[in-house]
Amino acid sequence: MRFRRTLEEHDEHIELNLIPLIDIIMFLLIFFVSTTSFIEEPGVPVAKPSAASARLLDKNSIIFAVTPEGKVAYGGKEIGLGGVRPTVKRLCAKEALPVVIEADDSAFSGMVIRVIDEAKLGGAKDVSIATEQG
Repeated sequence: MRFRRTLEEHDEHIELNLIPLIDIIMFLLIFFVSTTSFIEEPGVPVAKPSAASARLLDKNSIIFAVTPEGKVAYGGKEIGLGGVRPTVKRLCAKEALPVVIEADDSAFSGMVIRVIDEAKLGGAKDVSIATEQG
């Protein structure tokens, strides 16, 4: 009795199921978008002074910029000194957020003091001045 091998190929089509792969990609996309923290910059270029005692603050901060010309900006828009207090009141209504002032190295100290005062009158508990670590 002899056995023969037949080398017949079956006409089965191999199908690649892409739905689980798409599910994993969407899960990763949602994970990275939800865990990424976005830091809001003031939008005005400021040359910060350096300090040896500089430290990192929380990412949830209200950031104001003071330019060398004495202009005050928040979120890339000039709000002036009169806009500091309402902005702090509005943003600190739910929880007290720290206020960070990015003052240019050549900005007048009187203007920086007035911005600090307006932020405190607006309800800010913690007001800091941003510096470069050095």
